[in-house]
Amino acid sequence: MKRDYLVLSLLAFATYSLVAPLLKIAMESIPSTTAVFLSNGLMTVLLGALMAYRGTSPWQYLSHPKAPYIAVWGTFLAVGLLAYYRALALGPVSVVVPVYGLFIAISSVIGIVVLEESLTLRKGLGIGFAVLAVVLMSL
Repeated sequence: MKRDYLVLSLLAFATYSLVAPLLKIAMESIPSTTAVFLSNGLMTVLLGALMAYRGTSPWQYLSHPKAPYIAVWGTFLAVGLLAYYRALALGPVSVVVPVYGLFIAISSVIGIVVLEESLTLRKGLGIGFAVLAVVLMSL
């Protein structure tokens, strides 16, 4: 359906909203690097099971022309998650999550500048207000 992405976005929002608080509780006694390993290991197992259920395989894409983008993305994701988990272990959720959440505004700017997506007044204001919200929440 045309609006499936909105339903999935809401599901992602609802479930991902619980990640930081649960991580903060877990990392009271589990090191952040271990938490990254265990949570992403579980994610890999679950994704593998989903792919097996659907009868799909990732291996054919290893030689795909766009595969290097995934390799770079995976590297950025690993660095970002390690930093995010460590920041959560050291600081308050109410500051770490908004600062981390700036990726939404920055990704939007990259989409506009690099991917030539349209910039509307509403999008521009949204990006500006997102940055302002993070600054206000992090003080």
